[in-house]
Amino acid sequence: MRAVAVDREETQARMDRLSAATLGHRLSQPYTVADRLEERAASAGARPFVLYGGRRLTYAGVNALANRVAHAARAAGLRPGDVAALMMENRPEFLAAWMGLAKLGVTTALINTNLRGRPLVRALATTGARHLLAGSECAPPLADVRGELGAEWTIWVWRDADDEPGRVDAADAATRIDAAREPRQADAAARFPGGGRPVPDTEAALPDSIALDPLLAAAPAADPDPAVRAGLTAGDDLFYIFTSGTTGMPKAARLSHGRFLGVGDGMSMVAGWGPDDVVACVLPLYHGAAGMVVVSSALAQGGAIALSRRFSASRFWDDVRRDGVTGCQYIGEICRYLLNQPPRPDDRDHGLRVMMGAGLTPAVWRAFRERFGVARILEGWSSTEANTNLINLDGVVGACGRIPFKDRHNGRLIRYDVATDTHPRDARGFCVECGPGEPGEFIGMILDLPDLGAGRFEGYTSPAETERKILRGVFQPGDRWYRSGDLLVRDEDDYYYFVDRVGDTFRWKSENVSTQEVAEALEGFPGLEVANVYGVPVPGAEGRAGMAALVLRDPASFDGRAFFAHVADRLPAYACPVFVRLVAEPDMTTTFKLRKVDLQRQGFDPAIVADPLFVRDEEARAYVPLTAANVGERPGARGT
Repeated sequence: MRAVAVDREETQARMDRLSAATLGHRLSQPYTVADRLEERAASAGARPFVLYGGRRLTYAGVNALANRVAHAARAAGLRPGDVAALMMENRPEFLAAWMGLAKLGVTTALINTNLRGRPLVRALATTGARHLLAGSECAPPLADVRGELGAEWTIWVWRDADDEPGRVDAADAATRIDAAREPRQADAAARFPGGGRPVPDTEAALPDSIALDPLLAAAPAADPDPAVRAGLTAGDDLFYIFTSGTTGMPKAARLSHGRFLGVGDGMSMVAGWGPDDVVACVLPLYHGAAGMVVVSSALAQGGAIALSRRFSASRFWDDVRRDGVTGCQYIGEICRYLLNQPPRPDDRDHGLRVMMGAGLTPAVWRAFRERFGVARILEGWSSTEANTNLINLDGVVGACGRIPFKDRHNGRLIRYDVATDTHPRDARGFCVECGPGEPGEFIGMILDLPDLGAGRFEGYTSPAETERKILRGVFQPGDRWYRSGDLLVRDEDDYYYFVDRVGDTFRWKSENVSTQEVAEALEGFPGLEVANVYGVPVPGAEGRAGMAALVLRDPASFDGRAFFAHVADRLPAYACPVFVRLVAEPDMTTTFKLRKVDLQRQGFDPAIVADPLFVRDEEARAYVPLTAANVGERPGARGT
């Protein structure tokens, strides 16, 4: 795995420029995100800030709407240091809502719009808020839990008066992503002429709520007096953003004004985005990739955001051309879905020149670049709450970043034992760094530099959850390091590559198996759209056996012999999936990350799993149906 390396000094020079831009803000400075918005509205008020379908909102217009939110919230008693929750789908009002609250020094907790029932109640309780600003599109799930929230919660509902045409229910967002499924969107539009499902009546759908629209109409559009947020600094919390919850319950991560400003300054500089650029936002705004990276980058330069209610593979390039999009934030699966679309003569007829994101496999990277001709792809690694990050500034395919000189970076790669979920220690009791080609967990040294955000771990709303992410005594007594929970590997030139999540890599036949590596090996199997790989326990066997949940264009055409040959050519025997499950749709978070918890729990029991199941048969050199009759024939009996 040796890359075509760029000179180390050249890479470091690029990283130094990024660091200088990102770390240009002091924690104690009174200049916050609210000041940046008002600054842009004053200097470039007529410039477009948000493009949303047929709507074009200027910086002055968004600022005025945010001001109305600020005045209404202040009249309701919200003050600096308070927390308010926001639950709304992607639309311009989402930005105006949290920006208005930021003008008061109020922290906004961004709530996943797909939460229902107990998970929704838990998320709201985690925030410590007692005020909720909700889009009317989110009224039904809130109505279901209104009694559990209690009378102390005040809920304002902002009416969604201009649904996108063809809109579908939010719960279907992660699955309606390709041409084969999109006729159902047209069906939804036909049922509700004028766009998607009807806007519910606020009072009927959510009792004990307050209609926000009349309050906003009566509120002033002028900037509130900056004195109302006196004492607020860049080190104070701007957002609570929940982690994706792919490996457990989501946690509310704290993000400061300074981090938002620094991310915008740094990422826009690296991407080369300026005031004339338009950055596509197809991911949910309640997540860091969209809500922080995209919005902060546009705001930093006075550029525009082309906002979509949700991602659509079949409409993506048409929207890019319509809005003059020049940049985009991606998640790797988005690029895969675009490749799955039928080729079109105008695939390269667009102005999109820079894409920034994470999770792009080498095979998809090369195919995407060749087909669509995007000039620059900036693959990186980080997480919402991480105090360290990587970014590939050299264009090395497959790499998520580089550390050319260790003494200038706070990230390290240390040995991790998959079987025991521990970090091996040397004779002195310290962790051991990985060598080239040796996978390990990536960690970031927690720094407490005076008035600087570099290396700062802002943590979660829960002190206990914050403590669980800290590893102590790593290389010297008393040092503290942030645990990423991600396994990476580096090559001889110190380029880093994502391997897997801690907990996703499993042990089988005394070998460590990376689910990411197996999933990449399955790429290219005819008709395969998505492969979700995980380990499942097998009674009487040590470790966990590999299982792959496959989404195929035509499940009925699955060829067990062809699949056996495909994996046998690409993987060692111990890494080949023992079981295969054919699923109709992928189990995903709304940011297109594959969830494995429920699949692992269901395992390969035909009495529990209604989907077609197959087991690897070495003698037949095929994957054969697994039924209630032969489920007792364990993998070991079949030579696997």
